[in-house]
Amino acid sequence: MNSYGLFIVLLAAYILILVSIGWYFNKRQKSVTDFWLAGRRINFVAIGCSAAASWMTAGGILAVIGLYMLLGMGSIWGFVAPNILALLLIALLVGKIKHLPAITQPELLEQRYSSSIRGPVALIIAVVMILFAVADIKGFAMVLEIFFGLPSVYAVAIVALAVSVYVTLGGLSAVIWTDVIQFIFLAGFAFAMVVAITGSATSVDTSSVMTVSELLSDVPEGWWNPFSIGILAVMIFIFAIIPGWVTEQDPWQRVWAAKDEKSARNGMILGSFFIFLVFGVACTIIAIGLNHVYPDISASFAEIGMGAMAQAEPALLVYIFEHFSPLLIGLSGIGLAAAAMSSTDTFATSGGSCLSRDIYQRYIKPDATMKEMLAVNRLSVLIIVAGATIGSFYIDGILAAIHIATFIASAAYFFPLMGGLYWKRATKEGALAGLIVGFVAQVALTIVDLANTPAFAPAYLDSIHPVLSNHGVIAGMALSGIAFFGVSLATKPSETVNLAPFFKEAAKDLEKKIFVDEADPQYKKMLKVMTEEITGDRAHLYLILEASATVNWNKFVKDITGKYHEWVTPTGVDSVYRLTKSDMLACITITRGQTEKEIWFESEPRVKDIDLHRKEMFVAFNEVSATLKEMGVLLTLS
Repeated sequence: MNSYGLFIVLLAAYILILVSIGWYFNKRQKSVTDFWLAGRRINFVAIGCSAAASWMTAGGILAVIGLYMLLGMGSIWGFVAPNILALLLIALLVGKIKHLPAITQPELLEQRYSSSIRGPVALIIAVVMILFAVADIKGFAMVLEIFFGLPSVYAVAIVALAVSVYVTLGGLSAVIWTDVIQFIFLAGFAFAMVVAITGSATSVDTSSVMTVSELLSDVPEGWWNPFSIGILAVMIFIFAIIPGWVTEQDPWQRVWAAKDEKSARNGMILGSFFIFLVFGVACTIIAIGLNHVYPDISASFAEIGMGAMAQAEPALLVYIFEHFSPLLIGLSGIGLAAAAMSSTDTFATSGGSCLSRDIYQRYIKPDATMKEMLAVNRLSVLIIVAGATIGSFYIDGILAAIHIATFIASAAYFFPLMGGLYWKRATKEGALAGLIVGFVAQVALTIVDLANTPAFAPAYLDSIHPVLSNHGVIAGMALSGIAFFGVSLATKPSETVNLAPFFKEAAKDLEKKIFVDEADPQYKKMLKVMTEEITGDRAHLYLILEASATVNWNKFVKDITGKYHEWVTPTGVDSVYRLTKSDMLACITITRGQTEKEIWFESEPRVKDIDLHRKEMFVAFNEVSATLKEMGVLLTLS
């Protein structure tokens, strides 16, 4: 069997494993939270593997190796170092992020500001996720073209079909646990390449065999200097890239999915270490070895500059094709397929959540049942994959797609998001101004830069001033920050209901004492029908009840929020909170269930407070039951 035949057989087996994982988790989903946040049950090892695998794209690996070959360690600031630093910074922010009551960042921003910002942020994040996924598909297309002579449409079909099937089945649980498998494949592939290429590089000259240490030291002067590009360029890369990656939705979703704060923090730290091992160690050694096997590539850099990336980027693939047996070529293809899928599934899940929850459920059908939402969730994932598929035919460079997406994220929603979490004076008008100004400015600067830059020439904006490098993202962020802070200071402060979940001092007036007779037969009955699960430092309380008739959800929400001031809808009528404390995860939430008769009660208190929240669940049930009774509908604990 030739290499292509072996690859197809191995790929089919690999995809079958991934789909089986998706099917397994499909049977365990009880809610949209289970689909998008894996039920908040993930341990730190899985978080670490998934966080690392999400950035180890096939295209990213090839691009990093290519940059090392041409520029040495000075190139780490364009991709590798920001990856590592962003995850470490997120680890520092876990205490703030973990207990925020949201499934998506647009939902979070609506809670902090108002509904006016949720839609625009959701659309921007969806566009950013599509651009990230483009890089994965393009990298895998390069693999198939060099290994098997296949056109890029095959890469699109393989990644799109495989990812859309297992992600739409299992949601974030499937993404994370398939990421664990994909990381193992990818790390194994990377270090196998280290062994193979160092073996070839140290024996290129048969008259004088080198040792590995001699190979690593046989590089141009300054190759190992990470600051060879200059401190100014390093600072520009840091400020251009890291804000976008720190505020990117998909690592936040992994923090929310972790079973507790410790697991989230350790997972992010572990993920950064894994990225260092693959990008910082394995890819470095591979690049040095390839420079010895193909010395003409680095030599051509002096003549044609970054045009040499056209040879450096696929150098690893060319090496595999020229030196490996059909079986090893097939296995290498699987390793790189794992890299492509491990990132595409992340971006599809993250972007899809914005389309389904933040657009469809928030604005199109707020009273959608859970069954309907799971169907829309799956369709949204397909839309993101389809968008990336189309984009892959129009965007040429792998890192170009990643950087454009990152710069848009940095300029558009860094200040509205982080400012909203840490600055009480931030307002909805300021957030919307910062979002729109940053997005429009960054898109315009990117278009101007690309339109005026000839092929293989230095970027047009770079030639004007170094601060305008990276498509002028520093300028885009500056304009966004000016708009955000200026408009916030000029407008009315946010209401207490918007500040309470984010600032404890603003929630003091919300605290309520709960009085429940534990001998009440109805209370005892509720305890029997309520489901309780403990994961990490949180308890999960679920109460799923069916009313006597179809519930007019919109009227019910209007009535209960009018009758009881504790009940609020900070993110639309799909979720109604009994807002009695700053910890909104612990607040009782009611949503429509699988059918139009079902109502789901949910609360995620800290384990030490579980008894108090059992009683509050009973109070919430009585208030919901009384409201429905006035509508002619009965809700009982049966």
